[in-house]
Amino acid sequence: MKDEKIIDLFFARDEEALRQVEEKYGDLCNYVASNFLCMREDREECVNDALLALWNSIPPEKPESLSAYISSLARNLAISRSRANNAWKRGGNVQVVNDEVLALIPDDRSLADEYESRLAGRVINDFIGELSKSERKVFVLRYWFDASDRQIADQTGFSHSKIRSMLARLRKRLAERLGKEGIIV
Repeated sequence: MKDEKIIDLFFARDEEALRQVEEKYGDLCNYVASNFLCMREDREECVNDALLALWNSIPPEKPESLSAYISSLARNLAISRSRANNAWKRGGNVQVVNDEVLALIPDDRSLADEYESRLAGRVINDFIGELSKSERKVFVLRYWFDASDRQIADQTGFSHSKIRSMLARLRKRLAERLGKEGIIV
């Protein structure tokens, strides 16, 4: 079923929409969650929570890309669950996802910094749009899906050293781009 029809089902509050999304994008959501969560039960709960969040947000939202929207929900929920699972009080340590890129973006929450963060997001999106197909795939696998070097190598056929050097060059280019746009790195 096409995404437009599925979204129409959401607007009609037809529960068939959830079944269609789970059938069409359940594996994608599970893959996204698996990059942050080790336990199968946590991944399944994350996918179910993403479906609930989708049900609660459509309407009024009408996403242009249902796959991007549901995978974003799953990713954010998986990160939250991972942080909760690894909190100090539970004997773990909090991991900051993609700290290599997050270090480039200011995180102080004043109004000016919030504006700068939004500007940084637009600059990063433009930057990603200008990358070659292979660079974009490596960048997105690492910094969106939080894939390891080994996972990226398996999906792209590149060596581990090529991936590490490509990511280092991409981070450097991104830092330069952010600096040119006046975003303090």
